[in-house]
Amino acid sequence: MYLLETPRLGLRALNQEDTTTLYRILGDPETMQYYPAPFSAEQVDNWITRNIESYRQHGFGLWAIILKATGELIGQCGISWQQINGEMVPEIGYHIHKAYWKKGYATEAAQACLHYGFQNFAFDRLFIHTYVKNMPSRRIAEKLGMKHVKTYDKLIKSHHLVWQHVVYAITRAEAVLQREE
Repeated sequence: MYLLETPRLGLRALNQEDTTTLYRILGDPETMQYYPAPFSAEQVDNWITRNIESYRQHGFGLWAIILKATGELIGQCGISWQQINGEMVPEIGYHIHKAYWKKGYATEAAQACLHYGFQNFAFDRLFIHTYVKNMPSRRIAEKLGMKHVKTYDKLIKSHHLVWQHVVYAITRAEAVLQREE
């Protein structure tokens, strides 16, 4: 049933039946405070469709995070191709329902995705990039052992904005060393 498992979480493919639940997360202004705007229901539906296509094309995407104790979908986490300052790179992304913040779920899911990415794909590095003011996301990158590699001005075409973003990365070798420690 799950593609990835941690002690508390199971990650599985998103499907269209997840639209309503995922909309409660991606459509929430507080959860999406580091985005130009929350997602509409239509944008969430398109988001899921793009991830399903990514599973077919690349073998990865953002997956539903299921709290194993209850079976509840509490967020999403996974790997996607992102353009970061003009370069296409594999990035770990995550969103957690605000009722489950500060419980370590995003870090736990992101750590599982990091190991999965290096074990199953020929990535030399994995990335996280986020709006410079998104300190919770930055802390997760640091907990994963990622290092800050640059700051850049990201053009958000859909909203005609330029927001400063930070980029974190970890190499395959660095991740292996962490697992051995």
